Amino acid sequence: MPKKTLHHFSIERLNILDPEGVLLEADFPIQPKLLRHMFVQMLTLREFDVKAISLQRQGRMGTYASAAGQEAIHIGSAAALREEDWAVPCFREQGVYLYRGIPAKTLFVFFMGSEEGNRIPREQRTLPYCVPCATQILHAVGIGQAAKIRGESLGVVTYFGDGATSEGDFHEGLNWAAVTQSPVVFLCQNNQFAISTPPHLQYHGKTLAQQALAYGMPGLQVDGNDILAVYQATTEALQRARDGGGPTLLECMTYRMQAHTTADDPGRYRIDSETQIWRAKDPINRLERFLLHRGILQPGEKDVLITAIRQELKNESEAAEAICTRMSPDEMFNYLYHQLPPALKQQRDEVLMLMEIDEESRHA
Repeated sequence: MPKKTLHHFSIERLNILDPEGVLLEADFPIQPKLLRHMFVQMLTLREFDVKAISLQRQGRMGTYASAAGQEAIHIGSAAALREEDWAVPCFREQGVYLYRGIPAKTLFVFFMGSEEGNRIPREQRTLPYCVPCATQILHAVGIGQAAKIRGESLGVVTYFGDGATSEGDFHEGLNWAAVTQSPVVFLCQNNQFAISTPPHLQYHGKTLAQQALAYGMPGLQVDGNDILAVYQATTEALQRARDGGGPTLLECMTYRMQAHTTADDPGRYRIDSETQIWRAKDPINRLERFLLHRGILQPGEKDVLITAIRQELKNESEAAEAICTRMSPDEMFNYLYHQLPPALKQQRDEVLMLMEIDEESRHA
């Protein structure tokens, strides 16, 4: 019997700024003040990484997930968010937090092991870090559906890596958001490795963006090292969401320059020559070339900015350490349940007893 074609599809890729910082779209609207601000935020994120890894290596901070190489995705997408929009990160979106006004001190406190680092003011509409892979996707869909039920015009951006697309939460989230036409932007940071798993072992399709088509939503692949492309793609997806057009899947192609976390050794699963190829595509250098060419940034100004940023981060990290020295070990029980079950009450009492014994021994 003859077969009938039900649907044709194609996936487009968005690029606005080439690796040399040259515009590929002659009519792209230039906003000097915004571009300069985004550049400063990218530098801040890169320097935050440097400071955090240094603190971790000194034993002054816990395990850390670097965002180096992914600055354009974090800052470009965060710049597209409005105050009423929600951001639902996973575990390396430091740039999103910083752009939305969460102090670096708060992030340092989180990585130093205090629950105080999860105290994000509700008005900033940004959820705390979510380390379990892909579970935050369902939270984002819930927020989006609630907003739709209330008749609120807003968008939700949820962040995840390519590894999360193998989790059931990803597929459930996309399916339910499409069915309910919830205003969610699913932002996949395809950084080429799901911890140590390369793309050819992670998925068989040509793109991850094409998975959107199976759920009945737009899908777009974006150059994730091109901050202008990320900003435009996220802006358009969010506006479509606010206007009642439902969800969108964005696949931002990039590369994780550092280890998955400070507990990882990338030398065991990837070769340095590949990393060097991607270093030439550094998103910060790309935007810097563009800004210098346009006169938005002056030669040598980057170094001045970095010096100021480093001093600010030094102050913020010291303030975080001062907070964490006042931490009490029993605080780990405070945020688990509204009412602690008997087994955890017993554990807390044992910790309190050991703290009391330690205090007495120090004063003996």
